Amino acid sequence: MSLDKDAVRKMASLARIRIRDEELDPLAKELSQIIGWVEQLAEVDTEGVEPMTSVAEMTLSRRSDTAHDGGKVEAVLANAPDRVENFYAVPKVVE
Repeated sequence: MSLDKDAVRKMASLARIRIRDEELDPLAKELSQIIGWVEQLAEVDTEGVEPMTSVAEMTLSRRSDTAHDGGKVEAVLANAPDRVENFYAVPKVVE
């Protein structure tokens, strides 16, 4: 696929990027090359290739999904300017 100056100008406008007119031709050539490389990737046969998240096989460790308060109420509230029981106290903001 080949891009012309008008297509690059339109993309720059959509991306809100200011490009001078003398930069349009080199940028159009460069973007056309990039699109050409992407089109080459589409030609690669990936039939039967498993998707992967890493080049090294590994199993991610998982923690148990349990809810708890963290057990650090005093440490969390130590810097609170004002507190009521185990909660931050804040001034009323809605009248």
